[in-house]
Amino acid sequence: MNLPLLLAADVGGTKTLLRLGRLRRGEFEVLREERVTSADYPCFEALLAQFLRAAETQSIAAACFGVAGPVENGVCQITNLPWRLEAKALSCLLGGAQVWLLNDLEATAWGLLHSPETKFVELNPTAESRPGAHRAVIAAGTGLGEALILMTQGGAIVVATEGGHCDFAPLDDEQDKLLSWLRARYLGHVSYERVLSGSGLVEIYRFLCSHRRRQPNPACLTATEDLAAVIGRLGVAKQDALCYEALKWFARIYGAEAGNLVLKSLARGGLYVAGGIAPKILPILKEGWFMAGFTAKGRFGPLLQTVPVRVAVDPKLVLIGAQTWALQRLLSGA
Repeated sequence: MNLPLLLAADVGGTKTLLRLGRLRRGEFEVLREERVTSADYPCFEALLAQFLRAAETQSIAAACFGVAGPVENGVCQITNLPWRLEAKALSCLLGGAQVWLLNDLEATAWGLLHSPETKFVELNPTAESRPGAHRAVIAAGTGLGEALILMTQGGAIVVATEGGHCDFAPLDDEQDKLLSWLRARYLGHVSYERVLSGSGLVEIYRFLCSHRRRQPNPACLTATEDLAAVIGRLGVAKQDALCYEALKWFARIYGAEAGNLVLKSLARGGLYVAGGIAPKILPILKEGWFMAGFTAKGRFGPLLQTVPVRVAVDPKLVLIGAQTWALQRLLSGA
């Protein structure tokens, strides 16, 4: 018996993860999985065609792709990459397979809902769990994504947003200076994504070098890898004071925007911190800088102190969420 093949992908500005598998005896059997650098391909179709050739199959029953950008009517223009994905065109490429596009944070949320407890680290362990209450998701990586998980009597409903592009709001006088510095660089509007992302961490570090009148660390000047990764590594290891300070700023601002998201959605069921950056700077987040920003809400600080905050450490959440979404729809006949 030939079991239907399912394709899932996490399509991001930096990397794309693809997974081909099938449902066998109630478990998803992975047949092929690959990670590639997105910028190495002119379009997603070229990447997908190469993956299918290597897998020696095109008989896909269904596919679901978590994509880093807003999805409307089955179409997405990737925010940090010149790719346009269209579900109908991809269906034709896959021989008529059902194809769904999900915002990457929407896919992340579905992945979170199907992840074991061992895949999370608690930042607010004294908070009480509220299983039936709404939850929120925030994820800093190449960009900043946000989503809501609304709990209803019929089950969870995931709502994608573009909240990461809302206005950055400083917490104090020094962050006011950061905002002014960024306004000059970005000609006016400064979103949270300009601060809470890989490039945002670099901006914070460069601002601190200028503000403190300090020369960058030599490793940052000669870096052959991603500069944000160098800053993160030196800061977590506390091998450079300015890199460490940049991470503290990042964590506190990250917490502040996470608190904003919880207040706007009244997500008392908990906040999930996902994305590629959080696991890499987890020691800094655990020092309390994130929670300091999260709970700095004046009269509503006590409410934020009761909200569970959990860091997701699984790097394949978008992939798992896309896979879960497609499986559910295949099994339901939707």
